[in-house]
Amino acid sequence: MCHVIVTCRSMLWTLLSIVVAFAELIAFMSADWLVGKARSRSGVAGGPSEPPHPTLGIYARCIRNPGVQHLQRDTLCGPYAESFSEIASGFWQATAIFLAMGIFILCTVALVSVFTMCVQSIMKKSIFNVCGLLQGIAGLFLILGLILYPAGWGCQKAIDYCGHYASAYKPGDCSLGWAFYTAIGGTVLTFICAVFSAQAEIATSSDKVQEEIEEGKNLICLL
Repeated sequence: MCHVIVTCRSMLWTLLSIVVAFAELIAFMSADWLVGKARSRSGVAGGPSEPPHPTLGIYARCIRNPGVQHLQRDTLCGPYAESFSEIASGFWQATAIFLAMGIFILCTVALVSVFTMCVQSIMKKSIFNVCGLLQGIAGLFLILGLILYPAGWGCQKAIDYCGHYASAYKPGDCSLGWAFYTAIGGTVLTFICAVFSAQAEIATSSDKVQEEIEEGKNLICLL
């Protein structure tokens, strides 16, 4: 018989797991990893007082609208690489692989975490412990990707955006965008989730939960 067990700690772990997966996915897809200097629109009357900043991601970029009449946006965003081999740097290709592997694991755990309210073990193994282990592995992949990413700042694509002073681990005239900081924050939260999964396991297997099960209750909610 399926017992739906909801505790404060297990629910918090589930929510954090989902938030972390979405945060890393959004950061990976964003073009706001490097933010270049604003380039003024010379000779354009009535232009904006502050020109848009070009941004560059792992495989995407945002650039100033070249002035196409039917487009009202100041910037145009999209992938600059149509295939994996066209990603600007070998380091960024490695970053994409490690981040994609980590995000895939996190999304899988986020999906499984929703069902832990009803199923707490599989093949006599605690789902919380297995998911915590997977989150730890995902965190290692994310760390490797984030360490390798700045090594690609010396590629020609980064130099075009950040100036000739850009080199490995030196962004030159660029600043770091929100996507990079989001990826770092998501990595930290990933390890927090991995540790907190043990608390979720303890909460769902406590004596109070066992007493509720013995009383024949199918829906168990504990703070």
